[in-house]
Amino acid sequence: MIDLEHLRKWVGRTEQAEDVLTAWKTGAFAALLDRDDPLPQPGDPLPPLWHWMLCVPYVRQSAIGQDGHAARGGFLPPVPLPRRMWAGGRLEFLQPLRVGETVTRRSEVASVDHKSGRSGDLVFVLVKHEYSGAHGPAVREEHDIVYRPLPDPAAPAPAPTPAPEGAQWEREIVPDSVLLFRYSALTFNGHRIHYDRRYVTEEEGYPGLVVHGPMIATMLVDLLRRSMPHAKLARFEFRAMRPVFDIAPFRLCGRPATEPGKADLWVRDADGYLAMQATATLA
Repeated sequence: MIDLEHLRKWVGRTEQAEDVLTAWKTGAFAALLDRDDPLPQPGDPLPPLWHWMLCVPYVRQSAIGQDGHAARGGFLPPVPLPRRMWAGGRLEFLQPLRVGETVTRRSEVASVDHKSGRSGDLVFVLVKHEYSGAHGPAVREEHDIVYRPLPDPAAPAPAPTPAPEGAQWEREIVPDSVLLFRYSALTFNGHRIHYDRRYVTEEEGYPGLVVHGPMIATMLVDLLRRSMPHAKLARFEFRAMRPVFDIAPFRLCGRPATEPGKADLWVRDADGYLAMQATATLA
């Protein structure tokens, strides 16, 4: 039973954190993406979506929940459903954060909604973030979180969506536990679905380690940067369609959109299905 009235008491809660954007963090993130970038220097701009390694909450070990996240009921509402996923988001890039700056993140729970789907109860939490550097706001973000029950083994799985054809840019990613560990470490993400194979297969029923949704989104933007090196990103929106696991390769895909100044980006999993779709708006 979902007590939506109780969960909505968390709407309006805020959280603030500070961090320093160091050259080491920037270089480490470039290494994670297998980029051969020059060594970061003070004042260098941080590429889009790399801000997700900054201002991350640090939670005492005694306050960690069973799934490796912070125990529920702190900043986020205590949704009584076992699976928690980053479902997507919308971001606006106002100016770059720069190496050496102190970065501040201010977050607010904007809404909590409940729906009943084919797989049972779903709870959607929208969190709004603003990241600011030395010269004011740099990134504004709407972050979609979905909570869902464990699947019923007897129920038919929802029909997946075939991935689009016609990509002009492609890059194959072969995920493994080392890649997932490195991203978890850089973002201080303790969610066990990304590194604890026994937990993710036996407790949450997935076939393998789950590849981080935000890392995949970052890889899509990185594909755009590799394909259009001089393009500047003004806005980015993405939606996770289907989990990706460390047991098979996946492909980053993209092409210029029919609408001028935009690019369509997506992820095709090993079975040819759409795992993530995104739109980039260029400045």
